[in-house]
Amino acid sequence: MAEDIKYQINAQLADNALTPDNAEDKIAVPVSLGSAGQERILAEMKAEDSGLRPETILHVFELEKRVIKRLLMTGYNVNTGLYHASVDFRGIVTGGQWNPEENSIVVNFNVGADLREAIRNTTVNIIGNKEAAISVSGMQDVATRATDASATPGRAFTLSGKNIQLAGKDPAVGLVLVDADGTETQVTTDLWVVNKPSTVTFIVPAELAAGTYTLRLTTQYSGNSSSPLKNPRSVEKTLYVGTKPPTSGGSAGGDSQEGGGEDPLG
Repeated sequence: MAEDIKYQINAQLADNALTPDNAEDKIAVPVSLGSAGQERILAEMKAEDSGLRPETILHVFELEKRVIKRLLMTGYNVNTGLYHASVDFRGIVTGGQWNPEENSIVVNFNVGADLREAIRNTTVNIIGNKEAAISVSGMQDVATRATDASATPGRAFTLSGKNIQLAGKDPAVGLVLVDADGTETQVTTDLWVVNKPSTVTFIVPAELAAGTYTLRLTTQYSGNSSSPLKNPRSVEKTLYVGTKPPTSGGSAGGDSQEGGGEDPLG
């Protein structure tokens, strides 16, 4: 009997790691809503039929598992509709004897007719690109220990966050300080002190005049050093070089969390 239930699952587009030079080549990645264990499954079964007592549902659930295990482990192939399961063996048998050190039992699973029907009744919605989240959650002037976005020219400054490691070959990758007039000052690689996924420490260029700057960090780091993003991502923060942030209003630089930790320069 054909199933008339319709399903929907969301997907996001991600870079195809097999074609790193083609920025337009994408694959679809399912949007996970989490994991559903036994407790969630039982709750869903209860919601389907509120007349069943929870202990009855649990008993049937456990009974099915016990019967399927017994059938499989005594040589039966099991077809539940959702899946087809069968037992197989691995390893070379020597001397005509089963050796648990060399031999093992495996169970093979294949999609069943019911699940194939559900697949045919499922609509996939593409909801956008799967972005590699990049964020700065804290800043610290290493010289003064200030966490108010103030920075000292010629001294170390630390950013803490997520996926901020400077990586990739795109010319935009790096650290740039932009003054109020739009003039950009590159923080050259020789001024990078620490470059990790959650921590970036650099020396603030000594020649910078006192003032308010926009610090722009751009990277192709994806969370996996072997698979950089095809297109760089950027995050910006306000930095007060050689001066203090305004005392009125909210927290400086849009940040109230500490960069924290030890002095990376000792």
